[in-house]
Amino acid sequence: MPFDFLKRKKSPEKTDRPEVPAAGKPVNGVAFDGLTEDWRLVGRMMVDGRLSDILNRREPITISEVNWAPVDGSGPLAPAPGLKSVDPYDLVIVIAGNDSLPEMKDEERAAHRVHKVSYEVAIEVPPYRVVGTIYLHPGSEPDSLLQRSSEMFIPVVKAVALLADQPVGKATNDAILVNRQYIRGVEQVDARTGERHEKLPGSSMGGVNWSDRAR
Repeated sequence: MPFDFLKRKKSPEKTDRPEVPAAGKPVNGVAFDGLTEDWRLVGRMMVDGRLSDILNRREPITISEVNWAPVDGSGPLAPAPGLKSVDPYDLVIVIAGNDSLPEMKDEERAAHRVHKVSYEVAIEVPPYRVVGTIYLHPGSEPDSLLQRSSEMFIPVVKAVALLADQPVGKATNDAILVNRQYIRGVEQVDARTGERHEKLPGSSMGGVNWSDRAR
Protein backbone atom coordinates (compact mmCIF):
# COMPACT_ATOMS: atom_id res chain seq x y z
CA MET A 1 0.00 0.00 0.00
CA PRO A 2 1.53 3.36 -0.99
CA PHE A 3 2.36 5.59 1.95
CA ASP A 4 -0.12 8.45 2.45
CA PHE A 5 -1.95 7.59 -0.77
CA LEU A 6 -4.90 9.82 0.11
CA LYS A 7 -3.74 13.16 -1.23
CA ARG A 8 -6.36 15.62 -0.01
CA LYS A 9 -6.36 16.54 3.66
CA LYS A 10 -8.91 18.35 5.79
CA SER A 11 -8.36 21.64 7.55
CA PRO A 12 -5.69 21.50 10.30
CA GLU A 13 -8.05 22.51 13.07
CA LYS A 14 -9.93 19.20 12.72
CA THR A 15 -8.87 16.16 14.71
CA ASP A 16 -7.18 13.28 12.93
CA ARG A 17 -8.67 10.66 15.24
CA PRO A 18 -11.17 8.40 13.48
CA GLU A 19 -14.71 8.19 14.75
CA VAL A 20 -15.15 4.94 16.69
CA PRO A 21 -18.26 3.16 18.01
CA ALA A 22 -19.35 3.76 21.60
CA ALA A 23 -17.97 1.19 24.04
CA GLY A 24 -20.20 -1.81 24.58
CA LYS A 25 -22.50 -0.96 21.67
CA PRO A 26 -22.41 -3.53 18.85
CA VAL A 27 -22.08 -1.93 15.43
CA ASN A 28 -22.65 -3.77 12.17
CA GLY A 29 -21.33 -0.87 10.14
CA VAL A 30 -22.55 0.72 6.93
CA ALA A 31 -21.52 -0.58 3.51
CA PHE A 32 -19.75 1.96 1.31
CA ASP A 33 -18.13 2.15 -2.11
CA GLY A 34 -15.95 5.26 -2.15
CA LEU A 35 -13.86 6.82 -4.88
CA THR A 36 -10.87 9.07 -4.33
CA GLU A 37 -9.13 10.74 -7.26
CA ASP A 38 -7.10 7.57 -7.89
CA TRP A 39 -8.55 4.71 -5.86
CA ARG A 40 -11.78 2.79 -5.31
CA LEU A 41 -12.40 1.63 -1.72
CA VAL A 42 -15.10 -0.92 -0.88
CA GLY A 43 -15.86 -1.94 2.68
CA ARG A 44 -17.78 -0.97 5.80
CA MET A 45 -17.77 2.21 7.88
CA MET A 46 -17.96 1.12 11.50
CA VAL A 47 -20.62 3.57 12.64
CA ASP A 48 -24.41 3.60 12.83
CA GLY A 49 -26.71 5.94 10.97
CA ARG A 50 -27.28 7.32 7.50
CA LEU A 51 -24.19 7.39 5.33
CA SER A 52 -24.76 11.02 4.34
CA ASP A 53 -24.98 12.10 7.99
CA ILE A 54 -21.81 10.20 8.83
CA LEU A 55 -19.84 11.81 6.01
CA ASN A 56 -21.16 15.29 6.73
CA ARG A 57 -19.65 15.17 10.22
CA ARG A 58 -16.30 15.71 8.44
CA GLU A 59 -14.42 13.45 10.85
CA PRO A 60 -12.16 10.47 10.03
CA ILE A 61 -14.16 7.23 10.10
CA THR A 62 -13.06 3.77 11.20
CA ILE A 63 -13.43 1.27 8.34
CA SER A 64 -13.11 -2.50 8.01
CA GLU A 65 -13.33 -5.33 5.47
CA VAL A 66 -11.75 -2.97 2.95
CA ASN A 67 -10.81 -3.90 -0.60
CA TRP A 68 -9.27 -1.43 -3.01
CA ALA A 69 -8.24 -1.03 -6.63
CA PRO A 70 -7.15 1.71 -9.04
CA VAL A 71 -10.20 3.56 -10.36
CA ASP A 72 -9.00 3.17 -13.95
CA GLY A 73 -9.60 -0.58 -13.80
CA SER A 74 -5.92 -1.41 -14.26
CA GLY A 75 -6.10 -3.86 -11.34
CA PRO A 76 -8.73 -5.93 -9.50
CA LEU A 77 -10.10 -5.21 -6.05
CA ALA A 78 -7.69 -6.60 -3.46
CA PRO A 79 -7.72 -6.72 0.36
CA ALA A 80 -6.29 -3.64 2.10
CA PRO A 81 -5.93 -4.81 5.73
CA GLY A 82 -3.67 -1.87 6.59
CA LEU A 83 -6.37 0.69 5.78
CA LYS A 84 -8.15 1.35 9.09
CA SER A 85 -9.75 4.77 8.60
CA VAL A 86 -10.81 7.16 5.88
CA ASP A 87 -11.22 10.93 5.89
CA PRO A 88 -14.38 12.21 4.14
CA TYR A 89 -12.28 15.03 2.66
CA ASP A 90 -10.43 12.43 0.57
CA LEU A 91 -13.59 10.94 -0.95
CA VAL A 92 -14.75 12.50 -4.22
CA ILE A 93 -17.94 10.43 -4.43
CA VAL A 94 -19.49 7.63 -2.38
CA ILE A 95 -21.89 5.08 -3.87
CA ALA A 96 -24.44 4.36 -1.16
CA GLY A 97 -25.15 0.78 -0.11
CA ASN A 98 -28.66 -0.56 0.45
CA ASP A 99 -28.20 -0.39 4.23
CA SER A 100 -26.96 3.21 4.26
CA LEU A 101 -30.42 4.82 4.33
CA PRO A 102 -33.33 4.34 6.74
CA GLU A 103 -36.20 2.09 5.75
CA MET A 104 -38.99 4.17 4.19
CA LYS A 105 -42.12 3.28 2.31
CA ASP A 106 -42.67 4.87 -1.10
CA GLU A 107 -45.29 7.28 0.27
CA GLU A 108 -42.96 8.32 3.11
CA ARG A 109 -40.15 8.96 0.65
CA ALA A 110 -42.47 11.03 -1.55
CA ALA A 111 -43.62 13.07 1.44
CA HIS A 112 -39.99 13.68 2.40
CA ARG A 113 -39.36 15.26 -1.00
CA VAL A 114 -42.70 17.01 -1.49
CA HIS A 115 -41.28 20.44 -0.63
CA LYS A 116 -38.27 20.09 -2.93
CA VAL A 117 -37.77 20.57 -6.67
CA SER A 118 -36.14 17.82 -8.73
CA TYR A 119 -33.47 18.48 -11.37
CA GLU A 120 -31.84 15.96 -13.69
CA VAL A 121 -28.19 16.99 -13.80
CA ALA A 122 -24.66 16.05 -14.76
CA ILE A 123 -22.11 17.01 -12.11
CA GLU A 124 -18.42 17.30 -13.01
CA VAL A 125 -16.22 16.09 -10.15
CA PRO A 126 -12.91 15.35 -11.91
CA PRO A 127 -12.02 12.73 -12.85
CA TYR A 128 -15.68 11.64 -12.58
CA ARG A 129 -19.02 12.70 -14.03
CA VAL A 130 -22.15 11.90 -12.03
CA VAL A 131 -25.53 11.86 -13.80
CA GLY A 132 -28.80 11.61 -11.90
CA THR A 133 -31.47 13.57 -10.03
CA ILE A 134 -30.99 16.08 -7.21
CA TYR A 135 -33.66 17.59 -4.95
CA LEU A 136 -33.33 21.24 -3.96
CA HIS A 137 -35.46 23.62 -1.93
CA PRO A 138 -37.61 26.03 -3.97
CA GLY A 139 -35.56 29.05 -4.97
CA SER A 140 -32.34 27.04 -5.22
CA GLU A 141 -30.91 26.11 -8.60
CA PRO A 142 -28.41 23.42 -9.63
CA ASP A 143 -25.50 25.83 -9.91
CA SER A 144 -25.92 26.56 -6.19
CA LEU A 145 -23.96 23.32 -5.66
CA LEU A 146 -20.86 25.32 -6.62
CA GLN A 147 -21.35 27.60 -3.61
CA ARG A 148 -20.06 27.00 -0.10
CA SER A 149 -22.39 25.07 2.17
CA SER A 150 -22.47 23.46 5.59
CA GLU A 151 -23.48 20.26 3.79
CA MET A 152 -20.30 18.61 2.50
CA PHE A 153 -21.97 15.82 0.50
CA ILE A 154 -25.01 16.17 -1.77
CA PRO A 155 -27.09 13.07 -2.67
CA VAL A 156 -27.78 12.33 -6.33
CA VAL A 157 -30.47 9.66 -6.75
CA LYS A 158 -30.99 7.12 -9.55
CA ALA A 159 -27.44 8.02 -10.50
CA VAL A 160 -24.44 6.70 -12.39
CA ALA A 161 -20.78 7.61 -11.91
CA LEU A 162 -18.72 7.76 -15.10
CA LEU A 163 -14.97 7.69 -15.63
CA ALA A 164 -13.94 8.36 -19.24
CA ASP A 165 -17.60 7.70 -20.23
CA GLN A 166 -17.54 4.24 -18.61
CA PRO A 167 -19.68 3.42 -15.54
CA VAL A 168 -17.87 2.87 -12.26
CA GLY A 169 -19.79 0.15 -10.46
CA LYS A 170 -23.44 -0.35 -11.42
CA ALA A 171 -25.09 1.43 -14.34
CA THR A 172 -27.72 2.85 -11.97
CA ASN A 173 -27.40 3.37 -8.21
CA ASP A 174 -30.04 4.30 -5.66
CA ALA A 175 -27.87 7.20 -4.56
CA ILE A 176 -24.41 8.65 -5.06
CA LEU A 177 -23.08 11.13 -2.51
CA VAL A 178 -20.97 13.83 -4.15
CA ASN A 179 -18.35 15.83 -2.25
CA ARG A 180 -19.17 19.47 -3.04
CA GLN A 181 -15.55 20.54 -2.59
CA TYR A 182 -14.63 18.67 -5.78
CA ILE A 183 -17.50 19.97 -7.95
CA ARG A 184 -16.24 21.92 -10.96
CA GLY A 185 -19.43 22.14 -13.03
CA VAL A 186 -23.17 21.40 -13.06
CA GLU A 187 -25.52 21.29 -16.03
CA GLN A 188 -29.12 20.26 -16.50
CA VAL A 189 -29.43 17.15 -18.68
CA ASP A 190 -31.71 14.28 -19.62
CA ALA A 191 -30.73 11.70 -17.00
CA ARG A 192 -31.49 8.86 -19.42
CA THR A 193 -28.82 9.98 -21.88
CA GLY A 194 -26.59 12.28 -19.83
CA GLU A 195 -26.92 14.88 -22.58
CA ARG A 196 -28.47 18.34 -22.53
CA HIS A 197 -32.12 18.58 -23.47
CA GLU A 198 -32.63 19.47 -27.10
CA LYS A 199 -34.08 22.93 -27.54
CA LEU A 200 -37.52 22.72 -29.10
CA PRO A 201 -38.17 24.71 -32.29
CA GLY A 202 -39.98 28.01 -31.99
CA SER A 203 -39.53 31.10 -29.89
CA SER A 204 -39.81 31.37 -26.14
CA MET A 205 -43.12 32.44 -24.56
CA GLY A 206 -41.16 34.68 -22.23
CA GLY A 207 -39.29 34.29 -18.99
CA VAL A 208 -35.93 32.72 -18.27
CA ASN A 209 -35.35 29.33 -16.72
CA TRP A 210 -32.23 27.81 -15.23
CA SER A 211 -31.37 25.75 -18.32
CA ASP A 212 -31.56 28.88 -20.51
CA ARG A 213 -29.13 30.73 -18.27
CA ALA A 214 -26.77 27.75 -18.24
CA ARG A 215 -26.32 27.88 -22.03
